[in-house]
Amino acid sequence: MERIYLDNAATTSLDPEVLETMLPFLTEKFGNPSSIYSYGRETRLAVETARKSVAKILNAHPAEIFFTSGGTESSNTAIAAAIRDLGCTHIITSPLEHHATLHATEALMKSGEASLSYVKLLPNGHIDLEDLENQLAATEEKTLVTLMHANNEIGNILDIHAVGELCKMYNAIFHCDTVQTVGHYPIDLRNTPVHFITGAGHKFHGPKGVGILYINENVRINPLIHGGSQERNMRAGTENVYAIVGFAKALEIATENYEKESADIHALKVHMMEQLKKHVKGVHFNGDTLGRSLYTVLNVSFPKTEKSEMILFNLDMNGICASGGSACTSGADQGSHVIRAINNNPNQVAVRFSFCKHNTKEQIDAVVAKLKDLLK
Repeated sequence: MERIYLDNAATTSLDPEVLETMLPFLTEKFGNPSSIYSYGRETRLAVETARKSVAKILNAHPAEIFFTSGGTESSNTAIAAAIRDLGCTHIITSPLEHHATLHATEALMKSGEASLSYVKLLPNGHIDLEDLENQLAATEEKTLVTLMHANNEIGNILDIHAVGELCKMYNAIFHCDTVQTVGHYPIDLRNTPVHFITGAGHKFHGPKGVGILYINENVRINPLIHGGSQERNMRAGTENVYAIVGFAKALEIATENYEKESADIHALKVHMMEQLKKHVKGVHFNGDTLGRSLYTVLNVSFPKTEKSEMILFNLDMNGICASGGSACTSGADQGSHVIRAINNNPNQVAVRFSFCKHNTKEQIDAVVAKLKDLLK
């Protein structure tokens, strides 16, 4: 039985070319980048070359790119710094954010460091920008706005420029969780009004455990992790050299092949929608599915029955990987906070299918046939 993997928003497979680029740093090029002899210098050079490559692709300055352990650390660093170093005492976020943002902002509220409010949502799951502006206009406090660029569960894409301009107008700090868009869309940071963005290597066929934090050059913050002088005194700890090299390589490959791959993957998403509508009664799609939405994500609600409640388990038994909410909360699956916020229908069961360049039309047809069979 061939395994069909449709959970690419949770993590992707490592590209063989990326592994090849990483291997020398796992074997003979093992020097500590902080050492002064040649072994250390070659790994230091590899890290700085990776930084330049990432900066060039995102149209940022290398000094604005910091390597971290992933999106969660990057978001936590930015959010904490906005409160502790940049003088923000109020946070505006949304109920749809990744838990790295939701839990970080709640912790700051609970510790009394900041007040917290949530922006209203439109029925299709987009952020109500009018409400965001009203909230910014109504507060005297210096505000951090933290909103994700694309939702990891329903795929909705934020108008990052519109939000950035509002933040500029009201002198707010803007942190954007771009974990689902870095490596999937062209990002031009020189021309995007944002203070912080984040990325994670494992979302675009790079290694796990490595990410980036972009800090706009006009922003001065203190480190979250103290110790040595790594990452220009911003993040102490020996650099994860092979992962950093892998991150840069994966981003290069993703950028090179963006046009063709995004079109192919989008076609798969549309094909799956059409086939589900045709073959499964009562399906419903969550979010702005064919509008401003990730080409990689399709969130489907099935009518709730005894069969559909076991759907993920049964798909898994048949070698098909999909998810109910965000993978970051699986195991103890309490359902999805995102679906609850936009479509709180107790008579529906939501499943997220997410695609990558390795998926095929044949796989989609096989999954739809299996769903038809499991739900009848």
